[in-house]
Amino acid sequence: MTGRYARQTVLSEVGAAGQARLAAASVLVVGAGGLGCPVLQYLVGAGVGWLTIVDHDVVEETNLHRQPLYGMDDLGKPKAEAARERLLRFNPGLAIEAVVARLTPQNAAALVATADVIVDAADSFAVTYMLSDACHAAAKPLVSASVIGLTGYAGAFCGGGPSYRAVFPEVSIDGGTCATVGVLGTAVAVLGSLQAHLTLHLLLGLEPTVLGRVTTFDAQKLAFGGFGFAGSPEPDSAVPFIAPDEVTADDLVVDLRGADEAPQTFAGGRRLPVDRVAALAAEPPPAGRIVLCCRSGQRALMAADALRERGLVNLALVALG
Repeated sequence: MTGRYARQTVLSEVGAAGQARLAAASVLVVGAGGLGCPVLQYLVGAGVGWLTIVDHDVVEETNLHRQPLYGMDDLGKPKAEAARERLLRFNPGLAIEAVVARLTPQNAAALVATADVIVDAADSFAVTYMLSDACHAAAKPLVSASVIGLTGYAGAFCGGGPSYRAVFPEVSIDGGTCATVGVLGTAVAVLGSLQAHLTLHLLLGLEPTVLGRVTTFDAQKLAFGGFGFAGSPEPDSAVPFIAPDEVTADDLVVDLRGADEAPQTFAGGRRLPVDRVAALAAEPPPAGRIVLCCRSGQRALMAADALRERGLVNLALVALG
């Protein structure tokens, strides 16, 4: 057997029919960084017919140790566009769209609607919750992963299985990032490759389904683990991400950014650091919601956890970008 896909179509689990399914499939990949690079390379290698790449960032030299899709000549270029260019050189017969933008509450639903499977490779809890909400509403499967340091996980949510919020309704986030904690490129590659495999598993309709399962990986101990969560109930309430223009005059806006990051607070709100936001529980409640704002949504999630622990539930989050 000859041809680009010969070594996978010979598999009984794929065959000509499976390859045709992949060619007709569409996948949305949010994040073209450490996780996104192996995801994109293996989905393109497998012949997934339509890919949409969403990433707002540009290629930096510090990315290259774990993002081998890029080279020195890509420095300063938008990742989504640089990735599209490289991937089309590898497999020019596919349709690949680059969207240079952040995922936001305003664009999440429309982007999710274009795809059969959605891949969360942004490694941001804010993005994960936004995508989970949109995928749960649209009944689309979400393949999400995260890795920091030498440990991480990948799992499949929504699309008939429980959402990310059903499994992690109140995740406590320590705010660590690859920049502050560090990350090993090979650990990211393992989890990104696993994301690509979960995506192909779903597109090919293999059984048993990967929906409702999380796989964990510890790169120091060379140990895989995980758990199933099929049947987990959806939470009765969740703190939603909202668009900036959905904030009303009755809302108490709390801007979690520092003055050096944002000289003017959003919507004339009160400036508070995350470690002091719990003091709001001792104040009279506002007529509307407490709206927690920061750049990425990461600190807003941390603040929401602190307030919910103290009984405040009329909350909303804004990622200002």
